[in-house]
Amino acid sequence: MTKVAVFGAGSWGTTFAMILAEAGSRTTLWGRRQEVVDAINRDHANADYLPGVTLPAGLRATTDPAEALDGAEFVVLAVPSQTLRANLTGWRGLIPDGAVLVSLMKGIEAGTTKRMSEVIREVAEVPAERVAVVSGPNLVPEIAARQPAATVVASADLSVAERLQAICHLPPWFRPYTNPDVVGVELGGAVKNVIALAVGVSAGMGMGDNVSAMLITRGLAEISRLGAALGADAHTFAGLAGMGDLVATCTSPLSRNRTFGENLGRGMTLAEVVAVTKQTAEGVKSCESVLELARKHDVEMPITEVVVGVVHDGMSPSEAGMLLMSRSPKPERYGV
Repeated sequence: MTKVAVFGAGSWGTTFAMILAEAGSRTTLWGRRQEVVDAINRDHANADYLPGVTLPAGLRATTDPAEALDGAEFVVLAVPSQTLRANLTGWRGLIPDGAVLVSLMKGIEAGTTKRMSEVIREVAEVPAERVAVVSGPNLVPEIAARQPAATVVASADLSVAERLQAICHLPPWFRPYTNPDVVGVELGGAVKNVIALAVGVSAGMGMGDNVSAMLITRGLAEISRLGAALGADAHTFAGLAGMGDLVATCTSPLSRNRTFGENLGRGMTLAEVVAVTKQTAEGVKSCESVLELARKHDVEMPITEVVVGVVHDGMSPSEAGMLLMSRSPKPERYGV
């Protein structure tokens, strides 16, 4: 039986731990709050993040990272992306030799513009072959309710991706696909959050489906341009980790980033939206990092620019819309 440690008892970390446990792995979930850990062990529930969901009896939780990591063959990281470096620095000495480190996080690190797999490799001092990422259209409430879903498991070592695929494949409702394009899979997961903020803002302002379709389609072009500059496979952006994740995050009321954008579009201030947002909307903090990364590689990302303006620079949603619509039109080609 495969031993897995999952770090992060939020909604996605708990749900992925549930999948692993139900698929047959011996799974331990690390959480920082004792009351959450106690509820998982005693009541098989995490009411703060997954209300109404019954967790597998075999899923154990702990606040002790050494206990979670003891004998782990896979170490799954599901903490907020901007906290990864500090958290992993504290855990790295406990990680078993040869363990595969798996990122569930969808963000770009502030200050360094590094993808989460790059942060993992740097901090844990492991080769690319020991790192994998999971991304795709993963709306947590649906997956936690055991509704059918698919995801993408990516690693530079395809055999590692296949091993991870095997332990999180849970017929008939959770199907992982493998992909060797770590760069493309991570970029798709990080940048779609930024585009979802833009779609949410437009919806909050009362704009219709034409605008949403424009932002989603041009957003995919932005993701593809950045991916091309960083050496990603263009085919990735036409798949689950690209278009699939983008569509789900931009259109679903379950999407944290879209909901955050909607509230901004309705006229709430950033502080007001943050106050009513219970879980992390990764695009809020990552949008500046994404834009910085794009500028480093001379990639034009106008939607990302206006999202940064609205979220961080005090730009009004109406001004952002005017800026986008007044740009000089260019030939419409895939990736342009």
